[in-house]
Amino acid sequence: MIRLLLVDDDPIVRAGLRLMLGGAPDLEVVAEAADGAEVPALVTAHSPTVVLMDIRMPGTDGLAATEALRARPDAPEVIVLTTFDTDDHVLRALRAGAAGFLLKDTPPQEIVTAVRKVAGGEPVLSPSVTQQLIDRVAGAVPAGRDDRAERARARLALLGSRERDVALAVGRGSSNAEIARELYMSLPTVKTHVSRILTKLDLNNRVQIALLVHDAGESGPA
Repeated sequence: MIRLLLVDDDPIVRAGLRLMLGGAPDLEVVAEAADGAEVPALVTAHSPTVVLMDIRMPGTDGLAATEALRARPDAPEVIVLTTFDTDDHVLRALRAGAAGFLLKDTPPQEIVTAVRKVAGGEPVLSPSVTQQLIDRVAGAVPAGRDDRAERARARLALLGSRERDVALAVGRGSSNAEIARELYMSLPTVKTHVSRILTKLDLNNRVQIALLVHDAGESGPA
């Protein structure tokens, strides 16, 4: 059973999400919060698998709550709820370790599918859509770009040759199966490399790998 924590200051949105998600046999809404400040205690009390986190809330917003939550050793996965007019905030949330984002007008079945994917360790976006999001939001954060690129290149330099190849492919939006074909590897080998990249670079998920590659200026075509 996938345990869910809903965090949104609008009770109508929470009610809609509870109704939508509660109908799936493998999903259970275990708690709700109206402010990011409530999240730590609820996570401790209910041990959710996935947190659906609104960005704009009074008090502690979803960005600060996501950053604090993902710093915990037992952190659940986080899906950020947003709209396209908050693209700059989405990038910050992804860097903080959110597994991805959902638009609030996403069709119900797609939300259910996304929650299941995140609970299984996958980002909620397909690789191609992930790349589109990265390309769209990266331009909203021009400050410190050179420093960020330098730091990103230094981190990528920690990888072995084949790990780097895999990381660059993730940055291009390739799925594991596509990477296996591109690099003439078995699928288990690709998965092993992805796991090692996450461990070596202290990242949470594939989205963060793609962001790092993008920051380094190496997310172009193969």
